[in-house]
Amino acid sequence: MTPDKLEIPRELTIGWLAEAYAAKALTPAEVVREIVRRAEADAEMNVWIAPPEIGRIQPYLDRLAELDPADAPLWGIPFAIKDNIDLAGVPTTAACAEYAYTPEASAAVVERLVAAGAIPLGKTNLDQFATGLVGTRSPYGETHNALRPELISGGSSSGSAAAVARGHAAFSLGTDTAGSGRVPAALHGLVGFKPSLGAWPVRGVVPACESLDCVTVFAHSLSDALAADGAARGADERDPWSRAIPAPMPALPAKLLLPKETPAFYGPFADAYRSAWLRAAEQAESAGLPVEYADWTLFAEAASVLYEGPWVAERWAGLGEFVEANPGVSFPVTERILRSGSGERYDAASAFRAMHKLQRFKREARGLLQDAVLVMPTCGGTWTRDEVRADPIGANRDMGRYTNHCNLLDLSAVAIPAGEAAPRTPFGITLFALADSEGLLCGAAEALGAAKQTTALAEGGRSAAAGADALTIAAPRAGTTFVAVCGLHMRGLPLERQMRDSGARFIRETETAPKYRLVRLPTAPAKPGLLKQASGGAAIRLEVWEMPLERFGGFAAAIPAPLGIGKVELADGMEVPGFVCEGYAEAGAEDVTAYGGWRSLLTQA
Repeated sequence: MTPDKLEIPRELTIGWLAEAYAAKALTPAEVVREIVRRAEADAEMNVWIAPPEIGRIQPYLDRLAELDPADAPLWGIPFAIKDNIDLAGVPTTAACAEYAYTPEASAAVVERLVAAGAIPLGKTNLDQFATGLVGTRSPYGETHNALRPELISGGSSSGSAAAVARGHAAFSLGTDTAGSGRVPAALHGLVGFKPSLGAWPVRGVVPACESLDCVTVFAHSLSDALAADGAARGADERDPWSRAIPAPMPALPAKLLLPKETPAFYGPFADAYRSAWLRAAEQAESAGLPVEYADWTLFAEAASVLYEGPWVAERWAGLGEFVEANPGVSFPVTERILRSGSGERYDAASAFRAMHKLQRFKREARGLLQDAVLVMPTCGGTWTRDEVRADPIGANRDMGRYTNHCNLLDLSAVAIPAGEAAPRTPFGITLFALADSEGLLCGAAEALGAAKQTTALAEGGRSAAAGADALTIAAPRAGTTFVAVCGLHMRGLPLERQMRDSGARFIRETETAPKYRLVRLPTAPAKPGLLKQASGGAAIRLEVWEMPLERFGGFAAAIPAPLGIGKVELADGMEVPGFVCEGYAEAGAEDVTAYGGWRSLLTQA
């Protein structure tokens, strides 16, 4: 890379790329060329089936010239696609070459992401026919874990998670029937967002269990996952499984639910996973939300219905004709699983009995999760790839222990990182909510993140998030200005709409230089006041937005005293316009600096 160009980090995020593009420090073509180089260097990790190639990607790069970045929220953002999701002109294999076909059109979600300016890079490896949670069931090779190659990568969306973790993409698409969009996230320290059934169309996706299939997204942060959600979500009149579910608006749940009994852990890292879970549970208990303890039996019994009931026959209904016509072609363990649904074990009566049983479970779950979020380990352990080869069925069953129930019960879920179980061995938790309550997942995730940050600060650490996405040479695009907001105008809070109505778009989370105090003003509703100190002070969490200059004047003029717009110094030294408070208001206000930010105060006070 030339000296005047920005070094591209291994951790690609939407906000970082958007800032780099706006500052003209990088072009999408340069980013793609670096991704091609990385994918070639990592070829032995078996991340891709159809790896990134400049020739195939060039038409998407050329098309960016026709798009106004202001109208294309994912302009120039590179993403990967699991190879059971169609990309026009590229074979869809579902990790079986004999099954492959070349679609003329992309899947509905891919079309929507491309329309938003995103760049499809290629097709990633997977457990064949999306049947597996381990990442070792592919004739294209076992996908190596991006952090510890001897460990499994998780399935079935193995390549999609590894692509993001290795810096091959900013986000990636997976699918999730029994946990495939969450388990690989946990094993790579990523966020795995599984929308409600039908919220994202499945048109153009090879079915696994068609009534339960979801398209999902892997990213480094929930905000990046939600950016993809904003483009992909929505009913599709050509998709019979599609339904109109509004985009999630972050809101705090009335309570968090934790399991009464300590979950069971397995594999060579069982003890380390148990310790990591206990730490995560402690953080949940300190997140400032009421905590109750629930019996896990309901969810375990629902999970057992998936592979010990007639839904295994739904896989056969979708793929049995191909398997019968091509015996011995499929990956051996995959064919064995598929054929288990082909016999007379599951007749029509057994299917209806299972449906009736599941309906009772759904009713119980809806009552338990009303205005609540369930917190569980995403996985109870992990395995080496050698160990999975020795016991492919047993290891796979264990990996789905805390995931299989989700789609059967019509729940939404997000898998989020929760520290490490061992060096370079991430631990993750999953938050579950009802299908119409996805916003509670976002609110709970932010509350848990605030609790984690508070713990780190108490131990003398510093939040890595503060500078992780900082781009010191970034500048707003022509005709716009950055605006730093530290209170009610932040995402998910009551005045966010004023930012949206002013044409603003969220850029990134960060914090101020350690020179500020934060006070709670005695207004209705209470508002924060940010005051710069001549000496001392602390770093305060805030958000940076980009607003058209033509709207900025009117927005600033409407801000009531004692608040106003002044220059706010960020952690990276940049000064941007942002909310500040006049000094006289300090006299009657409560000092809340110790919370580190307004959102943390709301979740902990």
